[in-house]
Amino acid sequence: MPFRIKIPRSTIDRLPLYYRCLNLIEEHGIEEISSQVLGVRVGVDPSVIRKDLAWFGELGKRGVGYNVTYLKEAIGRILGLDKEWPFILVGAGKLGMALAEHNRKYGRHFHLVGVFDRDPEKFGLMVGGQRVSPMEEMPAFVKEKDIKIAMLAVPAEEAQKVAHELVKCGIKGILSYAPITLSVPEDVLVYNADYNLDLQRLAYYLSNDGNISWGE
Repeated sequence: MPFRIKIPRSTIDRLPLYYRCLNLIEEHGIEEISSQVLGVRVGVDPSVIRKDLAWFGELGKRGVGYNVTYLKEAIGRILGLDKEWPFILVGAGKLGMALAEHNRKYGRHFHLVGVFDRDPEKFGLMVGGQRVSPMEEMPAFVKEKDIKIAMLAVPAEEAQKVAHELVKCGIKGILSYAPITLSVPEDVLVYNADYNLDLQRLAYYLSNDGNISWGE
């Protein structure tokens, strides 16, 4: 069995920030960038950036910095963005519709290919360019299309049940907008997108006399 290095999750969480920033920098015609400048743009200490990138080999030159296009493409490959990722959306309510439309405009590399809901009144509606289908059709659809990612936009009381259904279908990654911690097998990854948690973090820092100190 080949040896695999376990990359810290905090490092993986920062890579998309670097990738997005490098995309914008490249669009402005900038060819080289230092960790100091990149750090200012993404709000991460330059030493942390260098440590993050060092996990993946020599991506820059000491004293020179990084070639923007080369680094962007390297991070893209690390993130798996050198291919297209189809995904499904479960939940065709107002939140689901908003997420689908946002992805339609900005979801580079990620393509919504199916939308599912339990509400018969939503069946057949167009959401993000896809017709809403009954949940009963989801297992066959996921298997046929070999879908690995699902976006979950259902109420908290339904989220765990839907998560079980997604796992049974073969989904390996869930982006959940439900305000609940999901229980899934170890080989299934869940990311929670809960704006209430972010607002609470903001409230903490703003409630402490402006004494804000960001750790790594």
